[in-house]
Amino acid sequence: MLLASTAICLLASAPAQAQTAETGPAAEAADANEPQPDGETAGDIVVVGTRIEGARVTEALPVVVVNQDKLDAIGAVSGDELIRNIPQMGDVSFNPGNNAQTSNAARGDVGSVNLRSLGVGNTLVLLNGRRIVTHPASQGLSDTGTVPVLSYNSNAIPTTGLQRLEVLLDGAAALYGSDAVAGVVNTVLKDNYDGLRMQAQYGGAEGTHLREFQGNILAGKSFDRGNITLSFEYTDRSALRAEDQDFTASANLRPLFADYPGFADSTTPDARATRGAWPALQVPVTGGRPRRGTTNLTTAAGSFTVRPTRLGGCTQALTADLCLVNTALATNNAFRDLRYDTAVGTTVMPSVKRYNAFINGHYDVTDDLTLFGEFGYYRSNTTRIQPPVINLNQIWIPASNYYNPFGAATINGQPNPNRIPGLFNVPAAGLPVLLTTYRFVDTGPQAVKVSGEQLRGLIGVRGEAAGFKWDSAFVYSEASAVDSSLAVRSSALQRSLALATPDAYNPFNGGCIDSLSSGDCTPSSQAAIDAITFQLRRASKTTLTMGDFRASRADLFALPGGDVGVAFGLEVRRETQRDDRDSAVDGSSPFVDAVSGAVTISDAAAVSDNPDTYGKRTVAAGYAELAVPLVSEEMNIPLVRRFDIQLAGRYEHYSDFGSVARPKVAAAWDVVDGFRLRGSFSQGFRAPNLEQVNAVEYARLATSQDFLRCEVDLRAGRIANFTQCGNNVGYSRRVSGNPDLKPEKSSNYNLGAVFEPAFIPADLGRMTFTVDYWSIKQKGIVGILGNDTAVALDYLLRLQGSSNPNVIRDAANADDIANFAGTGITPVGRITTVRDQFINLQPQTVRGLDFAFYWQSPKTDVGKFDFSVNATRLLKFSRAPGDAVDQLVAAREAGDINAATPLPETQNLIEANGRPKWRGTASLTWSLGQFQVGAFARYTGAVDETGFVDADGNPWRVKSQLTGNLYAQVRIKDAGGLGGDMRWRVGVRNITNEKPPLSSEGYLGSLYSPYGRYWYTSVTTEF
Repeated sequence: MLLASTAICLLASAPAQAQTAETGPAAEAADANEPQPDGETAGDIVVVGTRIEGARVTEALPVVVVNQDKLDAIGAVSGDELIRNIPQMGDVSFNPGNNAQTSNAARGDVGSVNLRSLGVGNTLVLLNGRRIVTHPASQGLSDTGTVPVLSYNSNAIPTTGLQRLEVLLDGAAALYGSDAVAGVVNTVLKDNYDGLRMQAQYGGAEGTHLREFQGNILAGKSFDRGNITLSFEYTDRSALRAEDQDFTASANLRPLFADYPGFADSTTPDARATRGAWPALQVPVTGGRPRRGTTNLTTAAGSFTVRPTRLGGCTQALTADLCLVNTALATNNAFRDLRYDTAVGTTVMPSVKRYNAFINGHYDVTDDLTLFGEFGYYRSNTTRIQPPVINLNQIWIPASNYYNPFGAATINGQPNPNRIPGLFNVPAAGLPVLLTTYRFVDTGPQAVKVSGEQLRGLIGVRGEAAGFKWDSAFVYSEASAVDSSLAVRSSALQRSLALATPDAYNPFNGGCIDSLSSGDCTPSSQAAIDAITFQLRRASKTTLTMGDFRASRADLFALPGGDVGVAFGLEVRRETQRDDRDSAVDGSSPFVDAVSGAVTISDAAAVSDNPDTYGKRTVAAGYAELAVPLVSEEMNIPLVRRFDIQLAGRYEHYSDFGSVARPKVAAAWDVVDGFRLRGSFSQGFRAPNLEQVNAVEYARLATSQDFLRCEVDLRAGRIANFTQCGNNVGYSRRVSGNPDLKPEKSSNYNLGAVFEPAFIPADLGRMTFTVDYWSIKQKGIVGILGNDTAVALDYLLRLQGSSNPNVIRDAANADDIANFAGTGITPVGRITTVRDQFINLQPQTVRGLDFAFYWQSPKTDVGKFDFSVNATRLLKFSRAPGDAVDQLVAAREAGDINAATPLPETQNLIEANGRPKWRGTASLTWSLGQFQVGAFARYTGAVDETGFVDADGNPWRVKSQLTGNLYAQVRIKDAGGLGGDMRWRVGVRNITNEKPPLSSEGYLGSLYSPYGRYWYTSVTTEF
């Protein structure tokens, strides 16, 4: 017969029944009447996808189940590592390395869940069949223009006490509600455990500083009318340092592309920052340009910089090694090494201490009534080392500054030792200096410390009445994160800059002469550094309060095809999110420039203003489900051995969005013994998250190429082609929430087949093949136009004589006019602001195929084998680009803008950045007596890096990767004569030491781990 479950790949071969919280046995042996490794007894396996306990409707649904053997083969120490090994899981773009250099990102011990690459927030995550709280900090992702999204934190999923992981690859909003557009991930933890198991594991990545220790305990006790099971897990991981590997050791990766024609001359792989120790400075020139004799010391606009004498072009010597140069700061061509290498001295992965505890239990009050409860607690502490703080906002250095070369003629009655002698057009009182582009390198690397907590409490009761199995529970869950990092306070900085003593902060002394791209060999005094720095703090919190009641009966009434099952339920939940920003950035203590009087909302030099946000919503829902067997085997209908359907619907009322209802229908048709066709149709919805709705206007630092200035440099002959452009510009991206956002809606289709050859002899084992076609169409995806698109549109419109009103620039100064001269382009100033708002974007369509093969051998003299393959192929991933992008693409094709202008590739997103065409895994386990060997392979297909193109506009190809894991273990019974068993395992992940495929940023952190071969060993004792 066909396997009763359609959870084929990484399969638990057992009857798939309704999802409940009281699942018991390990999945891999549920159909074998033998003890489990953990002492559990075999029984029914309950798989996500239906609410009807005992129904056969999950035979119509594609469900992936990762059981204990597969968990062992993966060797994951965290939930993030586990999730990444599911082929249908998309890119993990919500992670601690994404945009980690800003406190506006979600930093710390975080990982996301993203089925089908539909985007974070489209996959619902359950724990023992009920919702969990989302991670409190948002993350801006570039996929939809850096819209802030909220994710369930995969690292809060305990790997100890994990019985199995269930992944429903089908839209399930009709059963589970919002967020289940792409599917559902359900974590099932062990219960009914009786005994004690202790494990210690130690491992590390070869050739790096990354080392990990994990210790865990699983304990349980059964008694007359119940059981209590406890798991505890402690993980201690050292940081992975940037210096450990060549693709992370420097932000300048151009040498790694030297042998690739078309990309060798590109500046894109050089991500060194224009903000470094070498400053961009400007004085007011209303009284004429400062000069010494006949030598002008600034540009016509008053700009000057400080750089090493050895680079030439010196206008006025300041010291033996430093000189003042009467040009704006130049960080391209011969002066490119003045950019700051943000990789030096930093960490790629933070150090982590993680604690994860979970306890569950149940007590049978009577034969028909059971009390049950759960309590979970997660805590993490991380430390990440990042580059020194930058100066985001302009600030005036008063004329009184001790180190100001245009400062007062006398200080405390004495001649000013740092004023340039013989100045003209500079009064005796001196001139203030505007500090723009700068990094506070002498404050040292920035240590970012993040503590995260998550707790969950559940109490419930279940029983049977009138033939119905029912349960009801109350759940409270909350998550919090506190982010603390070194920052520079602008008001304190200006007070220090105003000092007329050597303890004044000195931005005129540059960095290091021998290592221009890193370090500061002439730092300001420690007193000055202490005076300007503080700890910037961000605290965020989410809560989930939920009560539910659900009931099901597998035999409501009988049809010729069998018993009709029914389930129904009610649920009320309240969700809140609070993001409490430091007073330095939330607007409560703005910075008022003492020289110009200009007001800046943020008083933190490196962080844009961001008001506190708070959002809440209440959701009430009701659902119903029917499992209808229309045809049974006993009816003897040709080519219709069995035919079952699932009908489901859910109604939800949102306190902030109104009401919505969504249906689902699924069917399973057994054509003959061993061959099944299955399909489903459902509609889904996803409400915008609380931050997207409630955010008032906030600012973010953004950096883009100013494409208009790239065109100017190309026409002026300063660069040979567009890819050599070095006009990176930093500006304020101001984004506002939108209370008028509509929910995203979706339609899901699945059609598949399951083939289990009945003609294969039993002594050859059991084989199962599956193939599923799926299609998801979404409407109204929440997004924004995006920074690069807005700047590119401004580039096109200015060439046509107009401009993009959302791209705000300074007025052109004398330097700008000179720079644009002879190009035929009207001079403009630098970009200061790009404005945007969350909107409902165009439809998105995603289609693909899932393939699976599973083989389980019988027990033989040479052992028992389990083999599985799971693969997914994207057939279509498209998003209508919208009018603005359509206009830009047409302009690029017509030659109105340069062919190398990077634009969003929205029509065909397959293989664009984080969406490989093929992904797959394979697992093989061999067991013989006390010995076991497991192997696991993972394949990730190639993708195009659309933001890194050659002169003809062809994107860089990030190659595919195939990695393999291997472990061997031995069990020793009655080890040490204490009556328990011991298991010793030695394993290796990425056994061939494959580096992540090269990208312009070194590697794609959303797809790959930033290290190669990883060795580990573990010892487990069980009593």
